Amino acid sequence: MLISVIIPAYNVERFIKKTIQSALDQSQVGEVIVIDDGSTDSTLQIVNELQASIPILKVYQHKDGINKGRGATRNLGIHKATQDYIAFLDADDFYLEDRFKGDEQVFSHSNVDGVYNAVGFHFYREPLDSEKIHFKPNTLSKRLKPEELFDGIVSSKYGYLHLNGLTVKKSVFDKSGYFNETLRVTQDSDIIFKMALVCNLYPSNIEEPVSKRGIHTENVFTKSEIYKEYNPKLFESLVSWSLKNKIKKDKIDTLLNWQWFHKFEQKKTVGAYTRYWIAFIFKNPRLMSSILAIKYFPIIRLRKRLFPRFYN
Repeated sequence: MLISVIIPAYNVERFIKKTIQSALDQSQVGEVIVIDDGSTDSTLQIVNELQASIPILKVYQHKDGINKGRGATRNLGIHKATQDYIAFLDADDFYLEDRFKGDEQVFSHSNVDGVYNAVGFHFYREPLDSEKIHFKPNTLSKRLKPEELFDGIVSSKYGYLHLNGLTVKKSVFDKSGYFNETLRVTQDSDIIFKMALVCNLYPSNIEEPVSKRGIHTENVFTKSEIYKEYNPKLFESLVSWSLKNKIKKDKIDTLLNWQWFHKFEQKKTVGAYTRYWIAFIFKNPRLMSSILAIKYFPIIRLRKRLFPRFYN
């Protein structure tokens, strides 16, 4: 089993050496692919210097060295990968010892498309008391069958998954498609939910972290306003993709429920919500002939939100 580890990198001069080395330390890694996403610090220089003495370290950029975001950057890495298995690692994070040991055992079974593990946190600064409680490992509280995974993670009922703990066959992207490049954030949730819907993903080590996320002052996931804008877009993307890929109606129902949950957090007017929904239906004409078009009409959703006991 040989793995291509894909590392999207943007202005991470403080962390990139440690990140790369943690991937190189894994015996199952056949290549480490760093995609520099238009860094303006010394990230590219550091990686190029390392590449000179490390044959399995490969470095790429987008055309003209422009910045295209993490979705496009990971997609370029997937296209450049030469191994049959792919894993991801953010450039300010790192793998722990024996990151892929358990994965090898799970992949020995024939129907496995991908494997997921627990991911922990490493603070590069002093954590706040509230963060010590909030930042718990990204993992699941129970071992789920592949057909149970989507329902278990879309609602966070059993926890969260993170890309750093995911290893998949390269062929998986023929089923799920690639990262959504229009999403500034939440591209990772988008691809994980899609894989959970159409692939057989199995747990490996969900008890102890196999990698760690770096917590520092520049983390994008601490910027709540960005997520408030893009969480509805995430579920819009998932619904559109599900309709095109003939995903079961109950799964689309679930996605629409979460789409409106996040959309209502934007606190728009009823008129704005109505225009939004009509435009969404026209973009997704398969909804026009579905009862879901009525079920999720804004006035109905708002009444259910305000008077839930009358709709149970």
